[in-house]
Amino acid sequence: MSESLKDILKRRGSNNPPEIAIIKNFVEQRFKAVVTVSINDTQIIINTQNSALAGTLRLNIFELQNTVKSKKKLIIRTG
Repeated sequence: MSESLKDILKRRGSNNPPEIAIIKNFVEQRFKAVVTVSINDTQIIINTQNSALAGTLRLNIFELQNTVKSKKKLIIRTG
């Protein structure tokens, strides 16, 4: 019998970089909001649901950069 996709994904685990968890926790603790984060070679892209949160994150960009401790550029988007 074949395995279900759910079982395969549970066993596979998460290979997310630590920066993703750090950013999501920062936003959750500070602003009680959920964001999506994606990473490529030179940048970390943070997607927010509304522009108010994006603006507030931009005001806190230096603190977030120091928390993440990454050389990659932080980009904040709405959508």
